[in-house]
Amino acid sequence: MDTRQLDKILRHTLDDFRLSRGERRMLSTTLEQLGAGEAQLALLRSRAFDIAREQINNGDDGGREDREQTIAVIEWLEEVVKVMQPARPRGEIADEVYFCPGNDCSRKIIELIHLARHKLDICVFTITDDSISDAIVDSHAGGTVVRIISDNDKSLDGGSDISRFERLGIPVRLDLTEHHMHHKFAVFDDTFSLTGSYNWTRSAAKYNMENFIVTHDEHTTRQFGQLFERLWKELERHG
Repeated sequence: MDTRQLDKILRHTLDDFRLSRGERRMLSTTLEQLGAGEAQLALLRSRAFDIAREQINNGDDGGREDREQTIAVIEWLEEVVKVMQPARPRGEIADEVYFCPGNDCSRKIIELIHLARHKLDICVFTITDDSISDAIVDSHAGGTVVRIISDNDKSLDGGSDISRFERLGIPVRLDLTEHHMHHKFAVFDDTFSLTGSYNWTRSAAKYNMENFIVTHDEHTTRQFGQLFERLWKELERHG
């Protein structure tokens, strides 16, 4: 890829000052097709910085709108740089631990949802955080196969987004027993997983003392994937 072609792709993604899921996938696929190594990725990241700097300088006259645009460009650059990081073998990726309250938990979950390219299995007691729900809906609309398992009692709570998912055609299965489906985990592309005490709610993000861990461990992720498949089949029989 020459610089002009790269510029065209990057400038296109910068038109609305955000890197959408489709644009992220397009950029990632292009880099995979190129087989870009660490040295080439470093050059591409440098070019992304040049384009961001040019955009900021062209619009910077000190006004409020320009300051907001500068922030948007920086956020775009952060997302582009994430895509342009060299891939590491899964065994070399350290587990990540997150604690709440605070926005880091919800932001991380949204980031992981956007990273899933093919398959997203979610098994969570309750989902009421609209920002996370929006990311799930976006993932489904972008072609990722999304499946959700949740608790039937909590699906009736005010603010629950379960009915929204069902209306939009996202497959949902609910536990119909007298007990609770109390799991809180997700599996992304069968390659990494998330689990912890954290319910996907605004209360968990803002007030509760919560935690979750993100792991790329193959054995752990495989076990969560197998559990999801077992629950998915069992809940079909109960439905």
